Amino acid sequence: MLVRAVFWICAVTCVTASTKGDDAAAAAGPRLHNNQLYKFSYTTELLLDKARGSKEGSAGYRISSDVNINLVWRDPSNKEDQLIQLAISNVRIEPASQGSEKNNILHGSTTESILGKSKLAALTKPFLVHLKNGKTKAFYSYWSEPSTIRNLKRGITSLLQFQIHTGKVVENDVSGRCTVQYKAAEGQVTRTKFLETCKTSETGFTTHSTVLGVSRKSSSVTVFKLEDGFIKSAVAEETHSLAVSARRSTAAKIVSRQTLLLVGKEAGPMEMAGKDVAGVVKSIDDKLAAVGIVPEKLKTQCKGCPTLFEHWQVVQKQLEPASLSKATAPRSFLGFIQSIRKASKDEILKVLKSASKTTLPQVVDAVTSSQTPASLDAMLEFLNFTDAKGLVLQERFLYACGFASHPNEKMLTALLNIAKGKIGSTEIKESVVIIMGALVHKLCLKGSCDLPTVVQVKNMILEGPESTNVESEVQMYLLALKNSLLPEAIPILTRFAESEVGSYSTIALTALQRYDVHLITPEVKQTVNRVYHQNRRIYEKNVRAAAADVILSSNPSYMEVKNLLLSIGDLPHEMNKYMLSKIQDILRFQMPASKTIRQALKDMISHNYDRFAKVGSSSSYSGFMTKSRDVTSTYSLDILYSGSGILRRSNMNIYGSSQGSMLHGLQVAIEAQGLETLIAATPDEGEEDLESFAGMSALLFDVQLRPVTFFKGYSDLMSKMFSMTGEPMNVVKGLILLTDHSEVIQLQSGLKASAEFQGGLAIDISGGMEISLWYRESKTSVNNRAALVVTGNVTVDMDFLRAGLEVSFETEASLDFITTVQFSEYPFLVCMQMDKATFPVSEYFTRYESLPSGKSIKSRKGKKQLVPGSEFPLHQENSNMCKRVFESSW
Repeated sequence: MLVRAVFWICAVTCVTASTKGDDAAAAAGPRLHNNQLYKFSYTTELLLDKARGSKEGSAGYRISSDVNINLVWRDPSNKEDQLIQLAISNVRIEPASQGSEKNNILHGSTTESILGKSKLAALTKPFLVHLKNGKTKAFYSYWSEPSTIRNLKRGITSLLQFQIHTGKVVENDVSGRCTVQYKAAEGQVTRTKFLETCKTSETGFTTHSTVLGVSRKSSSVTVFKLEDGFIKSAVAEETHSLAVSARRSTAAKIVSRQTLLLVGKEAGPMEMAGKDVAGVVKSIDDKLAAVGIVPEKLKTQCKGCPTLFEHWQVVQKQLEPASLSKATAPRSFLGFIQSIRKASKDEILKVLKSASKTTLPQVVDAVTSSQTPASLDAMLEFLNFTDAKGLVLQERFLYACGFASHPNEKMLTALLNIAKGKIGSTEIKESVVIIMGALVHKLCLKGSCDLPTVVQVKNMILEGPESTNVESEVQMYLLALKNSLLPEAIPILTRFAESEVGSYSTIALTALQRYDVHLITPEVKQTVNRVYHQNRRIYEKNVRAAAADVILSSNPSYMEVKNLLLSIGDLPHEMNKYMLSKIQDILRFQMPASKTIRQALKDMISHNYDRFAKVGSSSSYSGFMTKSRDVTSTYSLDILYSGSGILRRSNMNIYGSSQGSMLHGLQVAIEAQGLETLIAATPDEGEEDLESFAGMSALLFDVQLRPVTFFKGYSDLMSKMFSMTGEPMNVVKGLILLTDHSEVIQLQSGLKASAEFQGGLAIDISGGMEISLWYRESKTSVNNRAALVVTGNVTVDMDFLRAGLEVSFETEASLDFITTVQFSEYPFLVCMQMDKATFPVSEYFTRYESLPSGKSIKSRKGKKQLVPGSEFPLHQENSNMCKRVFESSW
């Protein structure tokens, strides 16, 4: 009896365990019943609008239908292994927003007239889905049907895939391969898809800089309500918001909704017999194929679009040099780039060869900025680098490469081949190497530092400075390293910081200042401190000033700051004033070093009247250009004079920061030396034997450009003194593609949205220097003119219906920095002016819808405001001096 009792208990336990096992298996996913037809209503809706919505309503449409679902086959050994048939019928297409007949593009249309007879037939043709444990194993449809139709069917299929127990998994569906979180409750399952993890076959690109880039926030939530093991309802909402980082009001929003509701059940077809899924599918229709649940790329063709040459004929007037200060120039530039990206090499060459002499530089900007294989090949064939007369076009090509939003190895290889070949101009040879450094930096940011060409160029510029004794070549390689920001370059730059050649030291020190603070080692700091304090040799003032900038921007220690403070008083007169102004600026602007400086100033030996009452005209000042929740823009002006009153160094910087990232938007540095003989003055210590020189260097959007020389040598100085017109010398002029973001967003509904955000800048930076011995006055000027246009386009093109919107803003602005020095007496009078003219800012919102028949609807709204001009504030001393300068002028 005892044995029988034990066996009986074991039997009951086994049956219970088996039942629990069946329940666990049943909990895997949806399960359909045999001989049952499930009748659903299905709706998918697409809305495109501004991020905050608009009064005009959203662009988009709604597709509704009936969907019948039934079980075709089930694996006898596994109830979770099911083949399901879906049949779509009664299809209806309506506008997403209710409006007047005038604004309803679908008014008077039928579903068949919109879709076309063949597409409608394909959409209503039944298809099969293989589900196993709640996951889609295969999607069976027809290769002959259009991709857009297959994608709509995939969208409905995505609502059949779920699991009814909580957990996180990686799944394949129409969105791609995504990480998904399930949360199960009584009769309900919530599926949250982490869209940032989804991997699809369609990859886009974006600008490397966060400040100039586009941010995207996405969400996808589907709520399933269950009844008798299958779906009672499934409601999904997916949103994507795309915004320009620097101006988040320029934003677009995509909303995609799906609803699947059970409206009834009735007797359906019997379950089919068969060994496996493949055999059953073939017996139903041998043309059915496993076409994949992840959608393929859509090939869209633009019907009736102009050719590249026709587009060029329309925009060429807007790209004349006289129009570059207007917003029409960058707007035309952006549209032209879009056409170039679809064009062949021969089409591009046709435009290049037909452009006039005045518009050709702008065409070179656009073609190079397009960054397609065809555009690069066309430029390389068009330009002849052995011809020195082509300097302007060659340099525009190189600068556009340097500003490239998403460069690749092919572009770097092209520049390397140019560098290895014969180059007719020394200036172009320098620009090629300098720009290669910028491309190395951008490719390394993308994780492509180990590509063969990148490694080759890295070795070239790392070995370059110590492989030649030619001064211009050493500077060229140092500037390339400054652009590359390679950690391996820090020891090389550190060695050159102590060079006997002032230009080498200045470039090396300004390059070190661009690195992240954590890369500035104690060894680097020791070297920079030696330079500033002249422990081993005498240095020029501008070299010591650059060393001080590195020390103060690299988390200086208490002793480093104290030694800097103690040096004030023992420096040349103007250097004393410059360092004092630099310290006061850091404190006033609350820069990172301010806390340590305040601690050091508690010591009365370093903080006393004797040190802090030094007179002079040199100065350092920082301020805010704009401060908003989107972006903060700051400016700084550093002016260092020689003891005789002639400008030694002028440095203007503009920075932009957004979302924790920093962009060095602009740096214009003017340097002069050896000019004391003009006014019979005595040079400062360490500068007695300097050659007469004046030049200008520009760094634009984190890319160092080739410096420009005003004059070099006494004879060159004299000839230019007598021929000086006062007209500024151009440093940078052209069109730059600042923002470049392109992606295809695969929606769970099966629809695809194409998002294109571009920002174009027309810029003209010039600088000049005038010296009047008669009036004993010098004047330096930096003039900045710019027009900016940023556009964001989001389009959903379903072949049979196209909907989209464009958000944009544009502005035209100017910024002038003028320094006037009167050196007829000491201390000499210095007046600095930084003026911003009144400028307009316009915002536009455009929505559009069109049909293949040519019928289209477009609405455009805009607003414009004027931002008043102003003179940016500098220190009070400057204001007092400007008053005296202008009074003496009268």
